[in-house]
This record gives sequence, structure tokens and C-alpha cells, in this order.
Amino acid sequence: MNVISVENIAKAYGIKTLFRDISFGIDEGDKIGLIGTNGTGKSTLLKVLAGVEATDSGRVVAANSARIEYLPQNPVFDDAATVLQQVFFGVSIPAADLWQVESEAKTILTRLGIYDFDARVGTLSGGQRKRVALAGALIRSAELLILDEPTNHIDNETVSWLEQYLNRRKGALLMVTHDRYFLDRVVNRIIELDRGRLFTYTGNYRNFLELKADREEQEHSTEQKRLNLLRNELKWIKRGAQARTTKQKARTDRFERLKADKPEAGPGNIQISAGSSRLGKKVIALDHISKGFSGNILIDDFSYTFSKEDRVGIIGPNGAGKSTLLNIISGRVKPDDGIVDKGLTVKTGLFSQEGREMDDNLRVIEYIKEEAEYLPTVGGKLISAAQMLERFLFPSELQWVPIGKLSGGERRRLYLLRVLMGAPNVLLLDEPTNDLDIMTLTILEDYLDEFPGVVIAVSHDRWFLDRMADKILVFTGEGRVACYHGNYSEYLESARSEAAEAARSESKASANVIKDSGSASDTAADEAGGGRVYLNYGREKARPLKLTFKEQKEFEQIDEIIAGVEKELNEVNAKINAAGSDFLLLQELTGMQQDLEEQLDELLERWAYLNELVEEIERNKSKN
Repeated sequence: MNVISVENIAKAYGIKTLFRDISFGIDEGDKIGLIGTNGTGKSTLLKVLAGVEATDSGRVVAANSARIEYLPQNPVFDDAATVLQQVFFGVSIPAADLWQVESEAKTILTRLGIYDFDARVGTLSGGQRKRVALAGALIRSAELLILDEPTNHIDNETVSWLEQYLNRRKGALLMVTHDRYFLDRVVNRIIELDRGRLFTYTGNYRNFLELKADREEQEHSTEQKRLNLLRNELKWIKRGAQARTTKQKARTDRFERLKADKPEAGPGNIQISAGSSRLGKKVIALDHISKGFSGNILIDDFSYTFSKEDRVGIIGPNGAGKSTLLNIISGRVKPDDGIVDKGLTVKTGLFSQEGREMDDNLRVIEYIKEEAEYLPTVGGKLISAAQMLERFLFPSELQWVPIGKLSGGERRRLYLLRVLMGAPNVLLLDEPTNDLDIMTLTILEDYLDEFPGVVIAVSHDRWFLDRMADKILVFTGEGRVACYHGNYSEYLESARSEAAEAARSESKASANVIKDSGSASDTAADEAGGGRVYLNYGREKARPLKLTFKEQKEFEQIDEIIAGVEKELNEVNAKINAAGSDFLLLQELTGMQQDLEEQLDELLERWAYLNELVEEIERNKSKN
């Protein structure tokens, strides 16, 4: 069923045309990613579909009674409202459904790292406010959910949860996101805004990369044919042929059409020359540093020595201390204890989440030249500010535009370029992928591939971490920071293996749930040949297949034990719903919930094994 249809719409701001004559439809079950370079009009298109902005021409037609829920990049908040009041702002809930809907909202907020439901929105950080707005969008029932950068300000674990939530959610989805793994795992269709035109690709992000490469190859082939025809026509024109006959006049007209058919210039293949200052052998050593705020320990007795060409990713929950660590390394924040020992040649460049103040009246190229007019490259050459701007998707006509006319993403990209123009040899990136488009991220990643210095990045973007990092610093809680050698996916696989091994060890311990008061008789049974016989594990065929004394007692009582754990889990879930905004209680209860769920999974696995064993014993008896 069609949810919404877009018919030949166009939108421009002044002389800048964002898109023109674009048409597409969104059907029930579509999960669509919208991509394009910053400033191409992605957020504007979302606003048009949400009914927030009008089109210059064309129309948007929604199905009868279709509900559309929209999460903008910069939501509007009532600072005096509580978290729950903000989530339910403008929503009418039947009294009979109130408890269930409020319970679901608290669960979503908890998953997003918001525990104090009675906190005033005005007291929250920018990231927390965005997560409250996201919870509000998710809790509302809608045929079309529109999300503008939903993964900003949430950590890796929460992004994984959001992936699962959106995959389970019924209804259509349209979103702008820079998170390429997120696109890969959630969407089944991608639409791209490119130079005012719209292109549609079926499949996820990896499919898009293949299909776009095919499209660009076809466009290149078409352009080569156009140029060849143009050259031939130009030769004819230069021979001085007179446009007297109808045939000659047609060839002249054809030449003019070929010239006019020249496609708009695109970003092309961006080749980045990386530049930095010379870096000596000694870089930065963190020696037993600690840092806390208001009694909250963020970093406790952490030591690490950075070496030349280190590529370090930093991950952990929101508020764990990741940005604080970057600020300590940069010198903006002093540790409470310990020493930060920097080499004499170290020159840090910090790309922070907050950004820096920009003069809106300053032109783009003037802003960059304030930092440097030239950047020394690895090969000893100099690259000008204008050339670097060109390579970071600021074409010559955009370089003389006042900063005040740039989009939020373009300003972020400009700030990144200014940091790079400072020629740092230790580059500190705090959530560099927030508000940057995928093309810019690809350019940045290519730049970092050639960058001769140290790169230290806090990021929740898993694709970026896989591409950039060869070491991962993990904030594990209570001020502890662990180091893993490898990229993010390798770390995640290792962490999962360790968790699975721990679960297996715990499962072995919990498998003997029933304490054997008659251990002597059980030992005697084992000595008599009644020990456990595993199915398909290569035990001696002559040994009789039977339950041990322990297994028999466990089999008789495991159903009752499972029922008890299920009852306890239900009680904990009810307590979570009733916990209100008690942050400490919620943390304790969600920990208990996770432990009980894991225990239940292990018991069910054990139950399946015992039942399979009993069935095999019964089959053997029937054969005999």
C-alpha cells in the first residue's frame, strides 16, 4: 500500500536550487535511506514530506488517514517540561492504554540512556535532549516515520538496539544518516540527491555502492560519446561549412545541442594530499592519570603511551569520559592525578563536538586562510587553501559565499578543514562523523589513510572505526579503560567470544542446579557405569545410554525452576515500570533483568538438552 507520493516537486532558496522535478513513492514496509552531500537539500526534503515546509512546485500526496511522525535534527523543546511530558507532548492517549504506553516509553528512554523521567528538559545536555526527542518519535504510532540523523549522540550499544527496534517496527521509514553500517542493516532502499536530481537504488548501502558505480560508469560512457560527437561536429564547423541547406542547418543545431547537454560537474574522484608538521620519536605518554567531576570518577589510574602513526578509536557509553580523555590529551583539561608527558614536536589539532564560533559575515575562503594559506604535504609540496576547499567539496563558487549561508553540515565540514589546515601531527577527533555526509566521511577517511601523524578519535560510527583504527580504547565503567589491538569489528568479535565463554562457564556451574544430597549414591552410580552419556559426542557405544542420578533429579525439577525464574523476571519487569525516575533503582533493576534473562536462556538450553537425551533413551528402549 502506498503511504505517500512525491510528484515533480522543486525547492530553491534564492538562486540556489536544491532539487527540481523529483518524483518517488513510499510504500508500506519501505525502509529508505536518503543520502547526499551536505547542502544538497536532504533535510529540506524531509521537512517537505513532513509538511513542515512547502514546495515551490509539484505536490506531496499522503494516503488517507496516514500518520507521519518526524524527528528533525534540531527538535523544539519545552525546557520547563519533564522528560515524560516532552515525550508525550501533543499526544492523546486513551486512559485504558496509559499504563502500557507509559511503560513502553520508559523502556525506550532507558535503552537510550535516559533514566530520570521527571528531570526538566532544560537541565539536560544537548545529546540527552536529542535522545528524548528520538524516544518521542519512536513511541508514537505512525504509518511513516521520518528521522533526520537519529544515530547522533548515542553510543554504539544503543545504535545496535535502535537497529533491531527499527527492523522490528511495522510501517514505512525514511531517514537521513551518516552511519553506513546502520544503513546496511536497516534499509531496503536508498534514494540519493545528487546535483538537484534524485536517483533510486534497491537494497542496502553495499548494494547502493555497486549500483552507483554502475550508474557513474554508464554516465561516463555517455559523456565520452557526447564528447566524441562534439569533436566531430566541431571539425565540420571549423571546415567553414555554410549553414545554407536544411541538412547543414540541422548539423549546426545539433552541435549547439551537444554543447548544451554537458552534465553538471560533480565532486569527481577526490584525491587528498595529507599534511602535518614533523613529529619526533616522543609523542604523548599518559602516566597513571585520573579525572573526576563532582565525585564521579571518569578516568581512574590510566596509563598509555602513544607512538608515531598510532590510529586509536575510543568507545564507551555516553558520559563515560571519552571527550574528557581527548581534552586531557589536548591540554584543555588537567588530570586530577598523574602526568601527561608530551614530546617537544607534538602539535595537536582538536575537532570537538561543540565546534567553534564562526563569523557569519566571513567568507568561506577567508575563514580557512585565517588558519593558513598553504598546507605542507607529505611529499614536500604546498597545497593552497583554495585547493583544499575544492577537495573538501567547496567548489570555487562556494568559496566566496558568506559562512552564514552554509548549511549545518557544510559549517561542520568547514570547521574540520580548518583544523586540518593547522597542520597538526596529533589529530584529535571528537565524534567527527556527527552531521557530516557520507561523501565527506569518505574523503576524511582517505585523508587519514595518508596522514603521517597520530589519529585519536572518539566515535560511535562503526564503519569509520573499522576503516580508521588499529587500536580501541574501551571505557568499561567505574573509570576503567581497557586497550584492544585491532579495529572495532575485531574488538566486538573478541568481546562476544569472551562473553560467550563466560556464559558457558556460568552455564556449567548453573547446570547443577539441584544440590545432590546423596552424592555417595550418585558416585556409586557413576562407578557402576551410569555416568553421563552425551549424544553425538563419541562416547563408547557399549556404555548404556541413561540419565545420571543428578540428571534424573534435574530433569524432574527443571520445569519448576524455569517457572520460578520466569516469575521472578516478570516481577522485575513490573518493578522497572513502577520505578519512576529513581535512577539508581533503575540501574539495579535493569542489571537484574539482564541476569535473569541470561539465566532463563541457559535453563531453556539445558531443558532442551535433557529432553533430547530422554527422547533418545526412550527410542533406544523401544528398539530393544
